Amino acid sequence: MDASLAKPQVTGFYDKPTGSIQYIVTDSATRRCAIIDPVLDFDEKSGATSTGNADALLDFIAENGLELEWILDTHPHADHFSAADYLKRKTGAPVGIGERIVDVQALWKAIYNWPDFRADGSQWDRLFADGEIFHIGSLPVTVLFSPGHTLASITYVIGDAAFIHDTMFMPDSGTARADFPGGSAVRLWQSIQRILALPGETRLFVGHDYQPGGREARWETTVAEQKRSNSHVHVPTTEAEFVALREARDKTLPMPRLILHALQVNMNGGRLPEPEANGKRYLKFPLNGL
Repeated sequence: MDASLAKPQVTGFYDKPTGSIQYIVTDSATRRCAIIDPVLDFDEKSGATSTGNADALLDFIAENGLELEWILDTHPHADHFSAADYLKRKTGAPVGIGERIVDVQALWKAIYNWPDFRADGSQWDRLFADGEIFHIGSLPVTVLFSPGHTLASITYVIGDAAFIHDTMFMPDSGTARADFPGGSAVRLWQSIQRILALPGETRLFVGHDYQPGGREARWETTVAEQKRSNSHVHVPTTEAEFVALREARDKTLPMPRLILHALQVNMNGGRLPEPEANGKRYLKFPLNGL
């Protein structure tokens, strides 16, 4: 059967504090599944971490008799901690991310003045290249390199579903910002065009939804719907128009409140800092660094 005709079962889990959507993608034939973009809870006011989001994913897997085969991130997130390391320690499932994570690591290693940090991607079990194919059960997964929002962003195309992270949001919310260190509105446009070249009926699952106008959270759209009505990239928007709009909009946006907290965890595979001599863990970030 044509891989594009496969229909994985997709379950989204919405984290309201960060507007993030976590996914469990299941191959119904084998009952094997993958987790995409899991969230480790963090309260920046108290410095407390917790595992409510990640444990809910594990509960769903257990209650439905699934076998976890992969723990996947689409990119190093700037607005929440990844729960990939916690889930790996709980389940033993391998963790994966795009191979250009090494570029993000090199960039932020300098920002954090972290000379001993291993910027070689070795914190993950698998680094995926553009065009690479792997499997969730019997479902083939094709990797699309999708930079622009970050240097390392990838899209997972699984049958008729694509997990497009922070490239496009729901049509009424447009597209993701491209002004983080290493970001590029031009590269984001190019990545979006690759996604929009997928068949029109392809289901697109976004990485965030901020509930514009107070509507209910939504996270599933299609290629055809994005082409028709995305407020930033609907046909016949040109590259020049998009880049001008995106760059002007980005100049008005504050940095995510957790970017300096999250990147030092997420560039390290979701690992929290090692405890110091007193048994406590400490985050480090530069003043005036951005």
